[in-house]
Amino acid sequence: MAAHLKKRVYEEFSKVVQIPHEDVPAKKLRLSKPSKSAALHIDLCKATNSTDALQYLLQFSRKPVEAESVEGVIRILLEHYYKESDNSVRLKIASLLGLLSKTQGFSPDCIIDEAINTLNNEKSHQVLAQLLDTLLIIGAQLPESPTVRQRLIEVACKHLSDTYFGVRNKCLQLLGCLGMVDTPMNKDSNVLGGVRDVQSIISDYFGDQDPRVRTAALKAMLELHERGMRIHQIIYDQACRLLSDDYEQVRSAAVQMVWVLSQLYPESIVPIPSSNEEIRLVDDAFGKISHMVSDGSWMVRVQAAKTLGSMLQVSPHFLEQTLDKKLMSDLRRKRTAHERAKELFASGEFSSGRKWADDAPKEKLDTNTVNLIASGACGAFVHGLEDEMFEVRIAAVEALCQLARSSSSFAEKCLDFLVDMFNDEIEEVRLQSIHVLREISTHITLREDQLDTVLAVLEDSSRDIREALHELLCYTNVSTKECIQLALLELLKNLNKYPTDRNSVWKCLKFLGSRHPTLVLPLVPELLSTHPYFDTPEPDMDDPAYIAVLVLVFNAAKSCPTMPALFSDHTFRHYAYLRDSLSHLVPPLRLPGRKQLYGLDSVDSGCGSGSVESAQLFLQQSLNRVSTIQNLEAPGAQELLDFTIRDLQRLGQLQTELAGAADFCATYLNCQLLLMKALQEKLWNMAVPLCFKQNVTATAAAQQILEETYKLEFLYSGLESRQVATIHLVRLQAKALQLTLTARTRQGLDTLISSCERFLQDIESFQRLFLTELPHLHNSFVEKLLELIPRLSSCKPVEMVKVLQTTLRQSGLLQLSLPVQIHRATATIIEPTGESDNPLRFTSGLVVALDVDATLEHVQDPQTTVKVQVLYPDGQKHVIHPKPGDFRRPGPDRHRLITQVYLSHTAWTEPSQVEVCLLLAYSASTASLSPPPRLGWSDSIDSLPPPEASVEGTIPFSKSVKVYIMPKPARR
Repeated sequence: MAAHLKKRVYEEFSKVVQIPHEDVPAKKLRLSKPSKSAALHIDLCKATNSTDALQYLLQFSRKPVEAESVEGVIRILLEHYYKESDNSVRLKIASLLGLLSKTQGFSPDCIIDEAINTLNNEKSHQVLAQLLDTLLIIGAQLPESPTVRQRLIEVACKHLSDTYFGVRNKCLQLLGCLGMVDTPMNKDSNVLGGVRDVQSIISDYFGDQDPRVRTAALKAMLELHERGMRIHQIIYDQACRLLSDDYEQVRSAAVQMVWVLSQLYPESIVPIPSSNEEIRLVDDAFGKISHMVSDGSWMVRVQAAKTLGSMLQVSPHFLEQTLDKKLMSDLRRKRTAHERAKELFASGEFSSGRKWADDAPKEKLDTNTVNLIASGACGAFVHGLEDEMFEVRIAAVEALCQLARSSSSFAEKCLDFLVDMFNDEIEEVRLQSIHVLREISTHITLREDQLDTVLAVLEDSSRDIREALHELLCYTNVSTKECIQLALLELLKNLNKYPTDRNSVWKCLKFLGSRHPTLVLPLVPELLSTHPYFDTPEPDMDDPAYIAVLVLVFNAAKSCPTMPALFSDHTFRHYAYLRDSLSHLVPPLRLPGRKQLYGLDSVDSGCGSGSVESAQLFLQQSLNRVSTIQNLEAPGAQELLDFTIRDLQRLGQLQTELAGAADFCATYLNCQLLLMKALQEKLWNMAVPLCFKQNVTATAAAQQILEETYKLEFLYSGLESRQVATIHLVRLQAKALQLTLTARTRQGLDTLISSCERFLQDIESFQRLFLTELPHLHNSFVEKLLELIPRLSSCKPVEMVKVLQTTLRQSGLLQLSLPVQIHRATATIIEPTGESDNPLRFTSGLVVALDVDATLEHVQDPQTTVKVQVLYPDGQKHVIHPKPGDFRRPGPDRHRLITQVYLSHTAWTEPSQVEVCLLLAYSASTASLSPPPRLGWSDSIDSLPPPEASVEGTIPFSKSVKVYIMPKPARR
C-alpha cells in the first residue's frame, strides 16, 4: 500500500514538473548590431596620448554609421572633445561632427545646443573655424527652422571680430548661406552697433585687411543673391573699387558682383567721376568689366571676357567701342560753339595775341577721365582675341558669339575679327571660332576676301577642323557668284587632298547649292562643260569631284526652274542614277517631259506636314485595331498581327519622322505574335515526347522575345515609365514561358526550384520598380500574378508551373501607349565602304590598322556603350571598345566615331572578307530603374549590400561592312 502510494505521488509530482516544462516557449534570440558609440568610447579610452586618439578617430572616419547611432556617437565625441587638450584631435572631432550631421536620415537639431556651446571656451583659431564650418553644415540641414538660423547668425556676428582670417571667412559664409532675406538683426552696440541688415554687415568686410576675407565677403554677398535676396545698389561703388584690388581672387569675385548689380539695376543712372555727366549703370559696368580683359591675371581675364558675353542690355555704341582700339572722341562730351562763346564773353577778355597760348582751352584734360567709359573698354575684345593665353582667346570668341546673336549690326562688325581667328596657332581656338561663326551665320554674308581666309582652313591637317568648316559653309551666305566658284574650287582641292572627306564635302555642296540657286545658275554651263552647238564628252560617274559638282547644281535647280534647260542628255541620266544611289544628297526635281524617259519623280511624296499628321493617325489607328485582337480566334489574331507589323515597318521606311515610333510598335507586336504562337493549344495538350519539335520552337520564341525586349528598352530613347513597364511585363511573360518549358523538358527538381525562386524575385522587383504604373496594367499578366503571389510563394514548384501556364494563356494583349517622341539609335558606317575588291595585305602575325568612320544618331552616352565588332571568316569575334577621344558631337543627338581597328590573323591562302559592325552594349538588372543607394556620412563602401545580378549584352545597330583582307606568310 505504501509502495503504491509512493509510486502515485511520484507520478503526480512528475506531471507537475513536466507540464510547465512543456508549456514554456523556447527563448528567441535577438541579434543586435554592436553599438558604434560604445566601440568608439572604448577606443578613445584605450588611447594613452593624443597621437593614439587621432589614429582611432581616423580609423573610425572610414566606417559608415547608421542614422540611429549618430546621436550616441556625437555625444561620445563631444565628451572627449572637452577632455582633449591637443588642438589636432579637437580639430578632427570638429570635422567628424560636421560629417556625421550629414548622415542620411539624421536630423541634427538635437545637437545644435552642444555644437554652439563648444565655441565658448575654444582658444584655437583653427578649431574655431572648423566648428563654425560644422555649424554651417547643421544650418544647411535645417533650412525650415528660423530659430536655429537666428542663433547661428548671432554666433557668426559675435565671432566676426576674430583676428584669424579663417574664422572671419566662416562667419561670412554663415551669413551668406543662412542670412534671412530683408530681416533686420539686433546686435549689441559693442559688436556691430544698432539694428542692421545682413548686407550692410557683410559689406563692411569688403575693406578687410586680409584679401581672403575680402573674397569671402564678396562670395557671401553673391550667395545672398543666389538665395533670392535683392542686393542693394549702394554696394556697386564698393564692388567697383575692388576691381583694382591687388589680389586676383578679390578681383575675380568683384567682377561677378559688378555683373550681378548690372543685371539687377541696368537702367539706373550713376555719375561719372571727375565729370558732371551721368551714365546707365549697365554701360558703366560694361566699361569697367571690359577694362578687366587687360588684367594681369589670365584667370580674371577669362572671367571678364565670359561675363561680357552675357551683358546683352549694353548700349550699341559702347558695344561697338570694344572692337576699336582708338578712343572715340564722341565718348566725351564736347561743348557747343555757343557755350564756348558764352564762357569767353563771361570772362571779359578775348585773345590779344600778346601772350603765348592765351586762347588755349582752360580745361585741363586727364587722360584717365577723358572718356565716359573706362579706356579699357576701347578694344576690349581686340585685346582678348590677341591675348597670349588661348583660354582668354576662347572666352573672347564665345562672348562675341553671345553678343552677336542678339545684334545683327554687331555681328557684321565682329565678322572680320572672328575670321582672323581661323589662323590661330591653337587648334581648339580655330575650332571654336568656326563653331561661333556658324551660330551667327544667319546675320552675316561673307565677302570674297573673307571667304578666301575662311577657305584657307581647308588645308588644315585636322579632320575636325575641316569638317567643322564644311558645316559652317552649309549655313553661310555668300555675296557673289565668284564666291561660289571659289568655294567649289577649294572644296574640290580638299576632296583631292583628303579623299576621306568625300561625304562631308558632298553634304556641304548640297546646302551651298540650295542656299544660292541664283548664283549657281550663271555658272552651270561652265560647271557641266556644256556647249550650245557641240557635244561634249560625257564625264566619268565614278569621279567624286564630278559627283560633287552635280550635287551643287541639282540642289540649286530645285529652286530655279529655268536651270534644267541647260542640262545635257547625259546630265539627266546621271541625275536618275544619283537620285537612286545618293537620295539623301540629290533632291527630287520637277523635270517635265522626262518622267517617262528616265523614271524621275516630279513630286516628293515624303514631305509636308500633312503627310506626317496622316502617318501619325495611321499609326494610332493600327494600334487601336490591334486592341480588338481579344475577340478573334488564334489564326485570325495572328494574321492581323502579321499585317499590322508589316504596315508599321513600311511606315517607318516611308516616314523618317516616325521611324522610331513605328519600329518600336512593330517590335512590340512581334513579341506578342511570338508569344501567341508559342502558347497555341496543341503544344500544351500533348505529352512532351510527342511534341518535341514544338517545344524547341517555343523555347526559341521565348529566347527571341527576351532579346527583343532588351532592344525595346535600350535601343530606343524618349521612353516614358509606362512604356518601360510594358517592356518589363513582356519580359516577365517570356521568363514565365521559359520556366514552364523548363519544367516540361528537364528532369531536375533542384533546377526547377531555383528557377521558381528567381521568378518570384522578378515579380517582387517588378512590383517595386513600377508601383505607380500598376493601375495602368489592368487585367494584365502581372496583375493576375500579384493577386496569386501568396499562393505562388507557398505552393510546390510543379503547382506553380501549372498556375503560370494557365495565367499565361488567359492573359490578353496589353495595348501600347505611345509617348510624344521615340527615337531609335542608329549607326551608319561611312568608312570602310566595303566596295573595294583589292584585299588589304599584311604580314601574318602582325597587325594592320583599319580606319572606321561612323555616324551615330540618338545614342545615349556613346563613350561607354558603343563598341566595334570584327567577325573573321573562321567565326572568331573581336570586340573593340573605342577611346572616349574618338567620339565627336557635331550636333544634338548626333555623334561621330572616328577610330582605328587593329586586325591580326594567321596566314591565309585566299583573301577573305572580314565583317565590321557597331554594337550597343547594355547592362540590365532588376534594380536598373531604382536610384543608387546613398552612402552615409563617409565615402566608405564597406558593408553595402552586393549588387543584384545583372544581364549584360550587346545589340547590333548598324549594317555590317565587309572588307577584304589577306594575311601573308612572313618571309624567311
